[in-house]
Amino acid sequence: MEQTIAVVGGTGNLGAALARRWAKAGKTVIIGSRTAEKAREAAARLSAGLDTRILSASNLEAARAADIVVATVPFSSQAAVLEEIRPALAGKILIDTTVPLMPPKVARVQLPAEGSAAQRAQQLVGETVRLVSAFHNVAAHKLATDQEVECDVLVFGDDKEARAVAVALADCAGLRGLHAGVLANSAAAEALTSILIFLNKTYRVDGAGIRITGQLDRSAAAD
Repeated sequence: MEQTIAVVGGTGNLGAALARRWAKAGKTVIIGSRTAEKAREAAARLSAGLDTRILSASNLEAARAADIVVATVPFSSQAAVLEEIRPALAGKILIDTTVPLMPPKVARVQLPAEGSAAQRAQQLVGETVRLVSAFHNVAAHKLATDQEVECDVLVFGDDKEARAVAVALADCAGLRGLHAGVLANSAAAEALTSILIFLNKTYRVDGAGIRITGQLDRSAAAD
């Protein structure tokens, strides 16, 4: 059965880009924002030129209506937004994309006391939520185009079935999703974002990403 995806914080660059790619691939997508009006405006803009219509709602209503919730908010907003939608999350898969960037030194790794933004998110929403983390290292402005984005998406979580759902959604967005282990491992990808920002500036790269080399047998991850 087709599952509905809520993109909370979907008016931001990453959320909007993912929502559009998933809608274009035929998924039912709801954009959430703190205000329903802002979500409506973003959904109408992103739906232009698509064969389907992206839906919209407040963050909480979008999370209530969805089977899978994707949080695409800045680190500074993570706690407030997760607290807002927590009543709608029990038993659901939550894909958290948060990277702990702390301006102005965003090219310096600054992980939170919990070990990673993902572990912080799990503490905030509770153990009844099937939390995974992903989409830390892909440039949002590249995702916003229709071009191929040569970037792998490392997916972390203690629930392997939930990880598999996020891996499939990464594939659906035109990327390559890869199982990367338990939720604590998310610290590596979150830290890598600051390194990629440094590389972008140092080497004048337009959105550096990561690719895992070698001949991966992706079917083995299902075993």
